[in-house]
Amino acid sequence: MEQLKFNLPDFTNGDKFPLDYTGRGKDLSPEILIENLSENAKTLAVTLEDISHPIKNFTHWVIWNIPAASKIEKAVPKGKSVLEAGTVQGAAYGMHRYAGPKPPHGKTHKYRITVYSLDCSLELSASKRKKHLLKKAENHILQKGSLEYSFE
Repeated sequence: MEQLKFNLPDFTNGDKFPLDYTGRGKDLSPEILIENLSENAKTLAVTLEDISHPIKNFTHWVIWNIPAASKIEKAVPKGKSVLEAGTVQGAAYGMHRYAGPKPPHGKTHKYRITVYSLDCSLELSASKRKKHLLKKAENHILQKGSLEYSFE
C-alpha cells in the first residue's frame, strides 16, 4: 500500500491542535490538502482518534465516501449525509459530526488523523463506526497516511 501524503495547512505535524479545531474552540474539522492522490482513487475516508484515551484509539471523527480530490474543505457540517451526495459521517463520540479534541483539563492527549484513498464508494450505513469502515474498506484501500498532534 502506498503512503498517502497530506497536510493540514493550519497545523504543524507533531505540534498542538489549533484551538479552533478543538472542543474548547469552534470545533471545526480541519482543511486537508492531499499531495499525491492516486489516479485510481474514487473516494476518501478520514478518521480522528485520541490515541492517549483509556479506551484504545477513541474515535472523534469518521467520514467516508468523500469524492476523491486534492482538498477536503474545513468545517464539514454536522449530519449523517454531508458535503456531496454519498458522503457519510459515521457514528463517533456518540454523534454524526466532527468532535475535536477535549481531554480532561490538565491532561495532554495525542491525536491521530488518518486519511485513506479508496478504489470505490462503500455501502455502509451512517450508524456504523470506525471498525466497520475499516473492515469494509480493507480490500479497497489504495493509500493511507497519518499525522499526529497533541492537545491539552
